[in-house]
Amino acid sequence: MGTKLRLDKMLSHLGYGSRSEIRKYAKEGRIAVNGRKAKDSGETVDPAKDEVVFDGAVVRYREFIYLMLHKPAGVVSATEDNRDRTVVDLLSPEQAAFEPFPVGRLDKDTEGLLLLTNDGQLAHRLLSPKKHVPKTYYADVAGVVKSEDGEAFARGVTLDDGYVTLPAKLVVLESGPTSRIELTITEGKFHQVKRMFEAVGKKVVYLKRLSMGSLSLDPELPLGAVRELTDEELENLRMGSPQTGQSTQ
Repeated sequence: MGTKLRLDKMLSHLGYGSRSEIRKYAKEGRIAVNGRKAKDSGETVDPAKDEVVFDGAVVRYREFIYLMLHKPAGVVSATEDNRDRTVVDLLSPEQAAFEPFPVGRLDKDTEGLLLLTNDGQLAHRLLSPKKHVPKTYYADVAGVVKSEDGEAFARGVTLDDGYVTLPAKLVVLESGPTSRIELTITEGKFHQVKRMFEAVGKKVVYLKRLSMGSLSLDPELPLGAVRELTDEELENLRMGSPQTGQSTQ
């Protein structure tokens, strides 16, 4: 890495405490650098070369964090909000110390997969309109969803503001007074899934995102819970590989 960092900045970034707390820990002799006690928390270290030990355990430095959140309804996709709880409020202090942000957004009442990271380059690639990263949603829709709706979505529908959507893939799981569907889109207009169904005279009553690119929501991850991506999930996201099997709920 070859990057020099202040010891207190490095440790606070990793969630070991505030800078003032780290200063106190250094004075208490709880921090060592390359085998010697670090008395000054303001000294600089190279995370790639220097060994930093806190309370006898080697500190593993990393710059980025990648988190999968099973977003519940009622929480907004933002880092801060004056009225509502945000997705960042669901993180542990250790995770929040990395200052991750949501990659894209889910509406307040929408559940499902949300990626949070502090890796701006990866976020930009996933959100770039030129990349057409596929996103798959499950929805309960008031009204009978028919094959004609799927044909309309495949051609592209005109939204309320005149925008014509890119072709989307609709899978009808169950058709009835309340239909169950999956929809895959490759863009991310405001309230897009809801507005697409409004364009064909239907109303989305429940919406959940199942996948984004190669990343699928872990069916074992409870609503409101968060976990770090596996090495394989992260590698697939970086490579832009197509998604594999996904759960419908």
